[in-house]
Amino acid sequence: MNDEQLLRYSRHLLLEEIDVTGQEKLLASHVLIIGVGGLGSAAAPYLAAAGIGKITLVDFDQVELSNLQRQIMHTQQSIHLNKAASGKQFLDQLNSTIQVHAIQAEADDSLLDQLLPSVDLVLDCTDNFSTRQRINAGCVKHQTPLVSGSALRFDGQLSVFDFRSETSPCYACIFSPDESFEEVSCASMGIFSPLVGIIGSMQAAQALQILVGFGEPLVGRMLLWNALKTQIDEIRLTRNPECVVCSASHLG
Repeated sequence: MNDEQLLRYSRHLLLEEIDVTGQEKLLASHVLIIGVGGLGSAAAPYLAAAGIGKITLVDFDQVELSNLQRQIMHTQQSIHLNKAASGKQFLDQLNSTIQVHAIQAEADDSLLDQLLPSVDLVLDCTDNFSTRQRINAGCVKHQTPLVSGSALRFDGQLSVFDFRSETSPCYACIFSPDESFEEVSCASMGIFSPLVGIIGSMQAAQALQILVGFGEPLVGRMLLWNALKTQIDEIRLTRNPECVVCSASHLG
């Protein structure tokens, strides 16, 4: 690290769990953030500020006025801009020493196969079931750690799926892609503005823990946050030996 980086990240360097070695790992890391809405708007700035060397933002959607209630990377001047492009503008101003790439596209199988071999970790900040399943399957295929967050109304969920471990479940172990789920969205159900900030910030914290290698990330656990009761619950997750995505029989 140069003198500017030593000063910029000095508060991390004071933490023995991170120190110089850990900060250098962050500077050498590439994180893929899929979904640059509420969750992505909270997670991405903390990762950029923390010194993740390369961040790739993926989103096909445009900024709308109704997004501004919670998607804090976007401003009134961003309305009608692509969210990934708007997010890049924000992060470039926050930390010009890192690389930020914006991809204005949907995270389909082709794009995931193109991107995942070169990234160290993925944040799923999306808001629909089919995309979550696609991201999970891609991360299983490429053995890329996945930090998954969701938020709706007053309830948030957070978990980590680390496919480098043989015991880690995947998203499909918990929510099978074969089951039928009714898609619900913030547009129809509403969402408490700070909730996405809480869950998205936690996603960033989990990502930093995994990349540096300290603490106890939420592998095999799911954190449930209820903003109405200001209550946190945790449930244990186990790998499903019959999972249609990550079981040995399906991985071949």
